[in-house]
Amino acid sequence: MSTSQAIVAGIAGIAAEWMENPTSAMNDEARRRAEDHALAAMVDQYSSALYRVAYSVLRNQADAEDAVQEAFVRVLRHRDSLAEVRDHRVWLIRIVWNIVLDRKRRAKTRPETDDVAELARVLPSTGLSAEERAAAAQHHAHVLGCVDQLPAKEREVLMLSAFEELSSVEIASVLGISESSVRSRLFRARNLMASLLDHARNSGERSLR
Repeated sequence: MSTSQAIVAGIAGIAAEWMENPTSAMNDEARRRAEDHALAAMVDQYSSALYRVAYSVLRNQADAEDAVQEAFVRVLRHRDSLAEVRDHRVWLIRIVWNIVLDRKRRAKTRPETDDVAELARVLPSTGLSAEERAAAAQHHAHVLGCVDQLPAKEREVLMLSAFEELSSVEIASVLGISESSVRSRLFRARNLMASLLDHARNSGERSLR
């Protein structure tokens, strides 16, 4: 079973249990079915993106899947307000982002290594051979290692910008800060990353001599 299938299966099971609970029954059956359909569509459309966000922080497949399931459980509990959400993608990323940061703070540990095979699974596969995907995953693991060395504020905006391709406005919404703060943090993060990558490249070249 793939990662996305595991997430969908987990959410489906939770949703079924939720619907069998009479205390959670909606007043209107048609509205309930419409909300169920909207939730199913959201799981199908956004689970992969949310998994990438969760995995980029937690670096563990099971933990990332659990975080995404928890995010959708929270949505399920408040599904009557889905129609009020203007941008479901940003809203869901904000939910899963807060979940993974809370889990990371409680764990108080940072993984020492990255699972390159799992990184290969979460990267886009269009037009890439197996060898190219493996090489891309190794590069991604190297970049993540450099990202880990950034200060927390700069690390957060860079991850959301580079890995999830969120705009400054969207990142500001996810993190609850101003757009100008996002831009200044991104500027610092990119300068620091350039220095870290340049240092790593020079170190690698010296080691080959």
